[in-house]
Amino acid sequence: METLKIMNPATGEILKEISCHTEQEIKLILENGQTGFKKWAKVNAHERSRLLKDWARKIQEHKAELAEIITKENGKPLSEAVGEINYATSYIDWYAEEAVRIYGRTIPASSETKRIVVSRQPIGMVAAITPWNFPAAMMTRKAAPALAAGCSFVVKPAEETPLTTMRLIELAHEVGIPTDVIQYVNGQGPVVGKLFTDSEFIRKITFTGSTPVGKVLMKNSAETVKHLTMELGGHAPLIIVEDADLDYAVSQTIISKFRNAGQTCVCANRILVDENVIEAFSEKLTAAVNKLTVGNGMDTNVDIGPIINEKGFNKIVAQVEDAVAKGAEVLTGNKYDVNKEQSSFFVYPTVLKNIDVSMAIMQEETFGPIAPIISFKTIEEAVEIANSTPYGLAAYFFTNDYRVGMYLHDHLDFGIIGWNDGAPSAAHSPFGGMKESGLGREGGIEGIEPYLETKYLSIGNLV
Repeated sequence: METLKIMNPATGEILKEISCHTEQEIKLILENGQTGFKKWAKVNAHERSRLLKDWARKIQEHKAELAEIITKENGKPLSEAVGEINYATSYIDWYAEEAVRIYGRTIPASSETKRIVVSRQPIGMVAAITPWNFPAAMMTRKAAPALAAGCSFVVKPAEETPLTTMRLIELAHEVGIPTDVIQYVNGQGPVVGKLFTDSEFIRKITFTGSTPVGKVLMKNSAETVKHLTMELGGHAPLIIVEDADLDYAVSQTIISKFRNAGQTCVCANRILVDENVIEAFSEKLTAAVNKLTVGNGMDTNVDIGPIINEKGFNKIVAQVEDAVAKGAEVLTGNKYDVNKEQSSFFVYPTVLKNIDVSMAIMQEETFGPIAPIISFKTIEEAVEIANSTPYGLAAYFFTNDYRVGMYLHDHLDFGIIGWNDGAPSAAHSPFGGMKESGLGREGGIEGIEPYLETKYLSIGNLV
């Protein structure tokens, strides 16, 4: 039987070895999920809401335990892991309230003998595939609206970080959410993904991950015309306008760029700075970066944890080497602490200057604590650089001029934009990308819509 060894990326310690589900086991789980859906869809919205609120409370009771699991299997600092649990719980709290606000409507008919009624019903069984960088929040952001809508839910967590998801689902079962309504499967992505896309029971797939994998899921889902929500890759620009408050902009850049060691889909990957303030901003950012501490996320006062694996580490190093070879100046960083025997890879936060668009770091998502700085002369040039990639997930800009701010809002092709805000994500706001960064939205009132079908009833012969 194939197994997964779950390892602490900071120490190389094997946390647990778990069995992968076999193809037959996964098919049985999906069959059980379909049975669960038929029962769960009939549970009234107030009861679903109550159970979701109970789940949220149970998670908060186990916050310290869950945060430690996240840090040990993911590597992020413990304080960030605690923040992730709060963020994950906020989605359950939000959709517990939305469960009782799934409204239909009556439409005036064009005939006095008719009445038109529109109702909403759950779409069916939902399958989710979640990433390793936010193992709690990315799962609850999908599970909460699915359960609120009356759908059953099965999730395949990332191979690197399944323990968080497994524990969260155990807690859901403890509060009374039926075991066949929320389930997990463990296995290799391509294998499980194909079983999901081929399944006659699954009506919707929701995925957070890379754009290439998302495209495969989209293609394979076409055979059974599944509904899709895709939160895919990003390559976020962060624009510093000449009038920006540089100290504040630096503090927000640190939050955006270096959270989870830069391993987030919305972190600032390309820092665009007006040529008139690039020297001052670069100096201030470098000074702030030099204060960040690298180490084991379980240790106190650590800001930057390890890179998740060697593949991710090699990509970061290749991008930095490419930039330096093409003329980039290293203001700080470009240092590494590597122990290949225990598979631990630390990258010290790095600031690069004299960047140009020919460098790989300006074209490819980095997923690491590297901050490349490129200058611009005009706002129009900044927008052109920002929009020049196929990605459109998140963007940030800093200015106190409302006219410039509105211009940037109107012309940046990104689904999430932070204006003087390096951390715009919230459960009550719609999260998702444009272009090749995804389909659909998660969070906010928009986030429950993909889990619902609209049914139209025309009643005739009333007179």
